[in-house]
Amino acid sequence: MRLRLIALLGVLLIAPPFLTRADEPALPGTKPLDWTGDLASRMVDGVDRFLLRKIEHSEEGRAKHWKRDTSSVERYNASIEPNRKHLAHILGVRDPRVPFDGPELIGTPSKPALVGRGEGFEVFTVRWPAFGDVTGEGLLLVPTKGKPVADVVAIPDADQTPEQLAGLVEGVPPVSQVARRLAESGCRVLVPSLIDRHMEKRSGRANLTSREFLYRSAFELGRHLVGYEVQKVLAAVDWFAREAGSGDANIGVFGYGEGGMLALYAAALDPRIDAACVSGYFDDRRKGWQQPIDRNVFGLLDEFGDAEIASMVAPRRLVIEASKGPELTLPSEGGAPATLASPKREDVQREVDRARQLVTRDLAKDLTLVTAGDGSGPFGSSGALEALLGAFKPQATLAPDRGTVQVMHAPGDPKARQARQMHEIDRHSQALLAASGYVRQDFFAKLDTTTPEAFAKGIEWYRDFFANEVVGRFDDPMLPANPRARQIYDEPKYKGYEVVLDVFPDVFAYGILLVPKDIKEGEKRPVVVCQHGLEGRPQDVADPKVESPYYHQFANRLAERGFVTFAPQNPYIFKDRFRTLQRKSNPLKKTLFSTIVPQHQQITDWLKSLPYVDGTRIGFYGLSYGGKSAMRIPPLVKNYALSICSADFNEWVWKNATSEPRAVMSYVWTPEYEIFEFDLGSTFNYSEMAALIAPRPFMVERGHFDGVAPDEEVGYEFAKVRFFYEAKLGLKDQCEIEWFVGPHEIHGVGTYAFLHKHLNWAKK
Repeated sequence: MRLRLIALLGVLLIAPPFLTRADEPALPGTKPLDWTGDLASRMVDGVDRFLLRKIEHSEEGRAKHWKRDTSSVERYNASIEPNRKHLAHILGVRDPRVPFDGPELIGTPSKPALVGRGEGFEVFTVRWPAFGDVTGEGLLLVPTKGKPVADVVAIPDADQTPEQLAGLVEGVPPVSQVARRLAESGCRVLVPSLIDRHMEKRSGRANLTSREFLYRSAFELGRHLVGYEVQKVLAAVDWFAREAGSGDANIGVFGYGEGGMLALYAAALDPRIDAACVSGYFDDRRKGWQQPIDRNVFGLLDEFGDAEIASMVAPRRLVIEASKGPELTLPSEGGAPATLASPKREDVQREVDRARQLVTRDLAKDLTLVTAGDGSGPFGSSGALEALLGAFKPQATLAPDRGTVQVMHAPGDPKARQARQMHEIDRHSQALLAASGYVRQDFFAKLDTTTPEAFAKGIEWYRDFFANEVVGRFDDPMLPANPRARQIYDEPKYKGYEVVLDVFPDVFAYGILLVPKDIKEGEKRPVVVCQHGLEGRPQDVADPKVESPYYHQFANRLAERGFVTFAPQNPYIFKDRFRTLQRKSNPLKKTLFSTIVPQHQQITDWLKSLPYVDGTRIGFYGLSYGGKSAMRIPPLVKNYALSICSADFNEWVWKNATSEPRAVMSYVWTPEYEIFEFDLGSTFNYSEMAALIAPRPFMVERGHFDGVAPDEEVGYEFAKVRFFYEAKLGLKDQCEIEWFVGPHEIHGVGTYAFLHKHLNWAKK
């Protein structure tokens, strides 16, 4: 009984207080709100259903991105070139590769580069340049007699080593020692080492895989760990092609698991690859949001599934091997939770069938599906390797499996190799971070600020880019608001109402409206939208009985000053439940704010309709994640007349991308795995977002002891905002910052004065 009473008390604490009776009137112009339970939880569930439907139907919208001309091979390749370029862009394959004459042998006097011998081949440890200062490392298997019949990059899964694929150490059964079997068949084989999935607490905080750790910085800077590793494969292809010269090059790629992903992407991007075999990876990509976050590619499902990518390999040989894939579960311990399971045979078949339907029968004739056992057998089956070798001219054949390699000496330490590879990639991302300010300057170079008219016209292009390419925008028309409300507070100076508005099917906006009691008939008041932060609720901001150390009842205080206030529920609540909304949004070329922005559009449209609201005087004021919202919502919701960013403004790209261990406030080290936004480093830091708010007033509220960022980073970024407002636009009183001695909180001094001034409301 006691447990039941405790459970009932918990429900009552979550459920909103009801002050109205069924016979009491609702807020004028609204229907009664009769929903029960936790409305924030209901909101997150609704957004989840909306996004899952979008993912389910994502295939239907991809055709608009393709203009395939299948009348000839030449015309087909020309017609899909824009798709190749876009795939390279979202994979982060952007940095120029470094030409080289041949891989460098890695060895010492006691441990020379020659590490093994097999039937007709030798094995060397090698390194080769890829891009910047990043190198590939692994093994090179070289035939000892005659010219190689083909050059193949054999790519292991992330948790396999090159030595395992070459048969130098245990860990892969003989049937799957693909590098050895291809070398026995006369191929020269390069086997790169991939970044593994080793988990550890990074800087003593979030428990991340090595892959997620490198993904985080790269993603923010418009790159991707996937793209970095594709570059290593393509650097090898550069070498193979250069050695072949004007002669015929036989170049192939084989990949398993993560290596299968890289092989598929590499073959789609580079027509010099004559044949590819993808094992343990090819699948229905609509469930990719459940997989490790380092596979997350922004906008992938908007244009590409595995079938569409396979169609880019046509008419070259593409072998899909249905086999058991890597299987693992990653816990939620700061990193993104994930599950990796073997592709189902029926899903592989369906995606292969889709690929064949995207091109003509003639172009698809070399798309081959091979099944290892019943689809759950080991990778690298004889059928898959024979199909791969059969694409080369003259046709190569698979040699009998010799099964043994003579190990000359113990291979080098794979952990040391991992550390070198991780360091190089991290240093490259950090170099991109250091240069990112100049990249953003170039991006904004065409903005004309010579006259207000020129600025107003030019900034619209950047707002559209921000909406479509950064935040992501749903094309769905908004539903009629259908406002429902109930009174929940009756205070001496104001009344409070819970309000629900429809936005999209299953998506609604919800919040608390506070209306001062002294509004005269016909009078129109300004509104302040008061936004909570991470894991917050409208009650934290607007409930007169809740005193938060962060918010200090700022919606109530402003209502007492005579402002109408509205405290929305934003969906960043319930930890992994909302973070998976970002996982589901990203493949659609969307973010959390793709849903939040239309919620605020509906909220402000409805507020403008209220008889006591002046629709030209609606301000936004948010703290923490609400301050993050203050940088992203007002640029796209023009109903907002001003924006105040509290306890969040800083050098945002730096905060998201720096891996300096002493920068403990960096999101690279924290559990907020949803926080990273693709390619902000090349486009919009906070000063550039503030430019999207201009010429409307903008303010920052900053406590000296706020752990969001150091004062120096806040001041550096705000100096750029002030320069833009005052020097570029001549707006000397529209941009302010208030520094105060305090922590992460609403200070409510300079910001309140700013609201009174710019919303034209005399202080009461």
